[in-house]
Amino acid sequence: MFQRRNSRAHNRKQYFVDGLHRTEDRALLVAVEFSARKLPLPPSALVARETQKLSSSAANAELHPAPPAHEEDIFSEFRDLVVSAGAEIAGEIVQRRPRPDPATLIGSGKVEELAGVAASTGANVVLFDHDLTPTQLRNLEAALPCRVLDRTQLILDIFARHARTREGQLQVELAQLEYMLPRLAGRGKAMSQLGGGIGTRGPGETQLETDRRKIQRRLVHLRHELEAVRRVRSQQRQRREAVPVPTVALVGYTNAGKSTLFNALTRAGVLESARMFATLDPKLKAILLPSRRKILLSDTVGFIQDLPHTLVTSFRATLEEVQKAEVLLHVRDASSRVKDEQKAEVEKVLAELDVLKKPRIEVMNKIDLLTEHEREMLLNHGAVLVSAKFETGLNALLERVDEALVGDPVMEQTFEIPQSRGDVLAALGAGSLLREREFRGNLVRMTVAGPASLLGRYREFRVNARTGRTSGSGGDSQISSPSDPEPGHR
Repeated sequence: MFQRRNSRAHNRKQYFVDGLHRTEDRALLVAVEFSARKLPLPPSALVARETQKLSSSAANAELHPAPPAHEEDIFSEFRDLVVSAGAEIAGEIVQRRPRPDPATLIGSGKVEELAGVAASTGANVVLFDHDLTPTQLRNLEAALPCRVLDRTQLILDIFARHARTREGQLQVELAQLEYMLPRLAGRGKAMSQLGGGIGTRGPGETQLETDRRKIQRRLVHLRHELEAVRRVRSQQRQRREAVPVPTVALVGYTNAGKSTLFNALTRAGVLESARMFATLDPKLKAILLPSRRKILLSDTVGFIQDLPHTLVTSFRATLEEVQKAEVLLHVRDASSRVKDEQKAEVEKVLAELDVLKKPRIEVMNKIDLLTEHEREMLLNHGAVLVSAKFETGLNALLERVDEALVGDPVMEQTFEIPQSRGDVLAALGAGSLLREREFRGNLVRMTVAGPASLLGRYREFRVNARTGRTSGSGGDSQISSPSDPEPGHR
């Protein structure tokens, strides 16, 4: 992906994370499952357990479904990641162990098998659905005839492909370098630079120390630039907050349909793709709620199982939109078999961002793929059912957002406005819902429901419910009407 520029060919080496950078990459996928080794049960216990399984009812099976354990479920998400990175899948291997091997993660015997499979399938990269330590990565690269990447490197590669803005590229590079820094071990004196002259014949500064210092300098520079980005975003947010327009953020698992829902609500035309992390840079768009309140809808990066911590910290400038939002819309894939596990992963990231206490609305997307019975089951749990693809359920979603917003509540008030004040009549008519209107001479008496910030601007025309008079700047006064015998006098 990124390489250190050096004109001397014999000193060329990869400086940043080595990812999938060619379309002809053939990847061999390796998934590892760790489970504690259990002691064998006595025969009597085995018979009792089998009897209990046979006597269990279908209702209990529906209420407590067994967790998926077949290989298709193991590889489904990992396979989507590999396809999003642009690689061709050459083969898949599952290794089950009681505990990880400190040297190679999968054990020496499995490494030999993996080398044979890689050679027979023509794979030029082995992808692990697990994070590798620097030692494990170095040992695997020495034993296998091709490159080795772990889960974090794969996700970083996908992020680098989809980063379009300068801010996104800075954040990806920061995450790559933070991942690379602790993995610069194992070079030592083999790359030491000898000094010249008397008294300088000992080992000089090693190439490891040189690279580490350069990465540290680059990290400081990137953090400084991202801090400038954060200041610009803060200034933009302060200007938005000067006008009370609340922000509502879309959050959720990657590929849950957030961008499709964002387009359905805003007509923004952002990229919609079945590939993971297709949306990386945040999008903001204003929409109008049924109460005529205006909000800013934010579309952010999707989350995933075991999201690398370096990405959460590096993309903090982007995820600040989530932290500053008044309401979160948790978009979930209603058709996914692992939607509960995906919800737990999203909540884990939200807890890391310290936003779990914010008002949150669960939006079950892709209901067009469900049966009528499955939809009724979801409705009983209080979720909002939508199909962003067919734009169904959007009005119910906007009404729920209206109810959840507390910063600028909807109020119902009565005003008496002179017909000559067309600006006030137009503003209330455009920004609020008209409940009742009556013409009294040169006055328009209207009852409207709208945001408190809008109605507060015209409080001088507001009718006091107790006295039936409008409130002027100097106190209660009654605006003249034809029913008064002496206009202007009490």
